[in-house]
Amino acid sequence: MYLKGSKYSYNNRRRRSSPWRLFLLMVLAAAGLYFSIVIVPETQPLFIPTSTPTTPPESYIHEAEQLEQEGKLSRAIELYQKAIDSDPKNSSTYINVAKLQIFESDYEDALKNAENAILLNSNNAVAHAIRGWALGKQGNYLDAETAFNRALEIDPNNALTYAYQTEVLVEQINNGEDSLNTLEKATEYSRLGVTNGNNLMETHRARGLLLEITGNYEDAINEFQIAISMNPNIADLYLALGRNLRAAGKDSDAITAFERARSLNPYDPWAPYYISRTYSGNGEYAKAIQQAEDAINLDPTETTFYWNLATQYYRSEKFADALKYFKLAIQGGITPDGEIIKGIPLSYDNRIPELYYMYGLILARSGMCQEAAEIVRAITQGIPEDAIAVENAAYMTDVCKSGEFDIVLTAETQTTAEPDGETNETGESELTAVSPVE
Repeated sequence: MYLKGSKYSYNNRRRRSSPWRLFLLMVLAAAGLYFSIVIVPETQPLFIPTSTPTTPPESYIHEAEQLEQEGKLSRAIELYQKAIDSDPKNSSTYINVAKLQIFESDYEDALKNAENAILLNSNNAVAHAIRGWALGKQGNYLDAETAFNRALEIDPNNALTYAYQTEVLVEQINNGEDSLNTLEKATEYSRLGVTNGNNLMETHRARGLLLEITGNYEDAINEFQIAISMNPNIADLYLALGRNLRAAGKDSDAITAFERARSLNPYDPWAPYYISRTYSGNGEYAKAIQQAEDAINLDPTETTFYWNLATQYYRSEKFADALKYFKLAIQGGITPDGEIIKGIPLSYDNRIPELYYMYGLILARSGMCQEAAEIVRAITQGIPEDAIAVENAAYMTDVCKSGEFDIVLTAETQTTAEPDGETNETGESELTAVSPVE
C-alpha cells in the first residue's frame, strides 16, 4: 500500500547528479571569485568623474621661458602663473613672473609675487631687490630703499640689486623727488651693477637710463644696444633706445626702434606717443596727429597723451581741436566709460608752463579773454620765475586789450572728435570724445 500523490512515494526514485553539471557550477564559482577579487577593486564606481592627468610645473616654466625669449611677455606671465598654481611653493617662479610683470607695468602684482617669494625664502636677495624695484615703480621710494638695503645685506655683490636701485633713483630724479645726492648714488650703483654683472641685460639697461637723464645720449644708445643684444625681444628697451636716438637727432632710426617696440607690445601706448613726437619734430603733423590719437585710444586716461594731441593740432594751426584737448589736459575730464582723466596742475616741471601758455594764447587770440585772464593770473602768481611763460602771459593781456583777435574757432578739421565716436564724412574713424570737468 502506498500513499497516492505523496512526495514521499517510494516510487519516486532520486536522480543521479550529472558530472558535467558539477563541472559547470565549479567554473561559474571560480569566475565569480576572480571577478570579486581582481576586477571589482580596479573598477571606478559609477558616476564618479575620472581624474585627468595634470601638467607638471616644469612644463609650464619651460614654455614660459621660451615665450619670454620671444618677447611674448603677457603669455609667459600666464604660464608662470599656471606653474605657480601647480606648485605654489617654488619661490623662483614668483621671482620670474614678478620681473616680467614690472616690464609689463603691472607693479601691484609684481610686488605681491616678490613678497610671496620672500615668504617662501626670506634670504633671497633677488626677491628683496625686485620688491624694492616694484615699490619704487609705484613711487614708494622710502620702502624701496629699505628693500634694497635688505637685498644688499644678504648679497652685497648682487648686480641685479644695483641695477634695480639705479632705475628707481632715476625715476625719483625724473619725478622731481630727488635729493642732493640722488644722482651721485645712482651713478655709483650703475657702476657697481655693470662691474658685478657685465653680462646682464638689466645692468646695461639701468646704466642707459642713467646716461639718458644726464644727456649722454650717444653713450646711452650704446648701453641700450648692448642690452638688446642680450635680450632682443623686450619692448621697453626699444622705447628707451628710440628716445635717445631721437634726442641725438637720428629720427629715422628712432622711429624704427619705436615701431619695433610696438610690434613686441601692440597694447603699449607709449610707442605711438613717441612716434608722434618724432614726426612732429620733422613737421609731419598729420602723421603726428594720427599717432597721438592711437596713443589715446590705447590709454584714454593718460593726460600726457591729450596734451601731446593738443600740441600737434596747435602746430597744425587747427586751433579749435587744440583748444579742446589743451582744456582736457589742464582741467581733466571723464571718458565715455566713466574713467577719470586727471588734470595737470601748473608747476615749473617738465614743460608744464608751455602747456598753460599755449592754451592761453589760443584763448586770447580767439577773443576768449575772460578765460585767458585766468591763465594769465595762474602763470604770474604760480610760476613768476618762468620768464618765457610770464612773457607769453603779458602777450595774452596785450592781445585782449588791443582786440586784435586772429583766430576764428570753427570746426576746421576733418578729424575733430564727435560725442558718439562715429566716423566723419570722409569715412575715417574718429577719436571718441571726452567731457571736460568744469
